[in-house]
Amino acid sequence: MKGSATTQNPFSDYIVYVDESGDHGLKSIDQNYPVFVLAFCIFKKQDYLQQAVPALQAFKFKHFGHDQVVLHETDIRRDRGDFAFLKTKEAKTTFLDELTVIIEQSPFALICTAIKKIPYRQRYHSPDNPYHVALGFGLERVFYYLRGQGAHSAKTHVVVEKRGKVEDNELELEFRRICDGGNYHGKRLPFELIFADKKSNSTGLQLADLVARPVGLHLLKPEQNNRAFDVLKPKFYGGNHREGRGLKCFP
Repeated sequence: MKGSATTQNPFSDYIVYVDESGDHGLKSIDQNYPVFVLAFCIFKKQDYLQQAVPALQAFKFKHFGHDQVVLHETDIRRDRGDFAFLKTKEAKTTFLDELTVIIEQSPFALICTAIKKIPYRQRYHSPDNPYHVALGFGLERVFYYLRGQGAHSAKTHVVVEKRGKVEDNELELEFRRICDGGNYHGKRLPFELIFADKKSNSTGLQLADLVARPVGLHLLKPEQNNRAFDVLKPKFYGGNHREGRGLKCFP
C-alpha cells in the first residue's frame, strides 16, 4: 500500500507540522481573540521538498537577501524585528500578497481544531487544557486523512514547536496517551512527536504558523472579508471546512 512501512523504510511518505494561534489559558481570556486554534499541515514529503521549501526559500532571498529569517505571523502583523520594513502600506501589501500566493500554491492538506474558550470554560467545571483537547481532535483527523492515503500503518512524525519544559513534558504525555488509544475509536495511532526549537527555520512550521490565525479570525468574524482564509478553504481535509473534518470547532 502506498505510504505503508516497508522493511527498508519504516516511515510514511507524509509529515505533519503543527502550530497554534492564541494562548491556551482559561483564567484570563483575551476578549479580542477568545479562541485557541491548532493547525495541522500535512505534507507528502516529496511535495514538501520539491515545491514548498524552494518556494519559501526564494521568497526569503527576494525580500531579505538571505534565508535565515523565520517567518512569524505575529512579527509580520506588527512590523517587528526583521519585518520593520513593512510599515508602509505598499510594502506590506506586496509582501503579504506574495506570501498568500505561496500558501495557496503550497501542496498541503489542512486540519484545524479550534476551542472557543468562553463557552468552553462555561460548559465545564474543570475544563481540560485547550491545547490537549485540540490535539486529540486533530490527531484523530490526521489519522483519518492518512488512512485515506493508505499511509496509516507507517510511522508519521508530527513536528511541534517547543514552548517550555513544563508545557513540553505535559504535551508529550498527552500525545502518548492519545496515540496509545486515548482517542475516539480507541485505536493506536502511528505517530511520533518531534519538538523543534523556536528558532528552527522549518518551512512546515512557518506555514502552520501563518495559517492558524486566519482560521481563528474567520471563526470569530465569519462575515468579515478574510482573503487569507479564502485561499485555505480548498486545503481543508474533506474539501469542505464546514463538515467538521478539516475544521473542528469546539464546543
